Amino acid sequence: MTEARTEVRHPAANRAAGPSLPFRPDIEGLRGVAVAAVVLFHAGVPGVGGGYIGVDVFLVISGFLLTSLTMREVAATGELALLRFLGRHARRVLPAASVVLVTVTVAGYHWLGQRRGDEIASDGRWAALFASNFNLAAQGVDYLRAQAAPSPLQHLWSLAVGAQLGVLWPALLALLIWLGLRHATPAVLGLAVAGSLACSVWQAGAPWSYFSPATRAWELGAGCLLALVAGHLSRIPAGLSAAMAGAGLAGIVVAALSFTDGTPFPGHAALLPVVATVLVLAGRGDAVLGWAPLRWVGRISYPLYLWHWPLLVIAEQAYGPLSGRTRAGLVLLGVVLAICTYVLVENPIRQWRTSR
Repeated sequence: MTEARTEVRHPAANRAAGPSLPFRPDIEGLRGVAVAAVVLFHAGVPGVGGGYIGVDVFLVISGFLLTSLTMREVAATGELALLRFLGRHARRVLPAASVVLVTVTVAGYHWLGQRRGDEIASDGRWAALFASNFNLAAQGVDYLRAQAAPSPLQHLWSLAVGAQLGVLWPALLALLIWLGLRHATPAVLGLAVAGSLACSVWQAGAPWSYFSPATRAWELGAGCLLALVAGHLSRIPAGLSAAMAGAGLAGIVVAALSFTDGTPFPGHAALLPVVATVLVLAGRGDAVLGWAPLRWVGRISYPLYLWHWPLLVIAEQAYGPLSGRTRAGLVLLGVVLAICTYVLVENPIRQWRTSR
């Protein structure tokens, strides 16, 4: 998962400095769908063999929000304050991730012993540098068909990819503005998306391609391209808009239920969840995705993603194969920890004026 923590804030939330977007309940609900797919997949729930596509959904959402915010700032000021923009992103991402990194490392030493704890600490250092995807690729880890015991911090590869692309795209946009080529933004982005998609299809199935920003950039780029034409989306007739959102949501569900760990990924298979997510964002799906419980899950999706995997992995490596009941209990514990992290760490620091 990538966490471009949405600036589309809940109406009750205090507004932090910087540009913001009108609140969209469908995006919050879509985040809930994405994290539910990933958690159910990791928990081994039968029938959700393609739940890993939730990460791809998050990448498209991140690209859409990232570009919407950057273009709004450019429109308002004529420039992009890159360091300030990255600072806002850091406030949203780093606090919760830091809490999980430290806790999981300590837990690894306690429950899995000194040797395994050292390995987890090494993974933690890579994760802290937002480079865990490169570490996993260098080790030859096959995310979907791993033979060795996975790291409790392995899931942070998606956070690394999101951070790398989340820095590269605004930096490229700032460079285009500085060169006076702002008008070329759609063409440059389109070429980048096409090149990344070609690389993804060419390298489909190779273990390293699962973690590579080169094979994942087009997914974030798809959301970026949609954001560039977002001003025209309101012209879509209501009936067609609803049909687009419904078809997109159906596509996400089909991918989650039909893909397996044997599906060459990302490659061309990723087109289904990516295009489906673009349809949902373009058509909006407030009628379904605006459902309050789904939005609630979306609100805690980032810390839930951070917590659920290490809980499942450490428990299984410490006590052996887990029963379905135990896995369900660990997922519920992850929900509790996610709520605490959101309420006590993520949200307060994001709104804390001094942290700016």
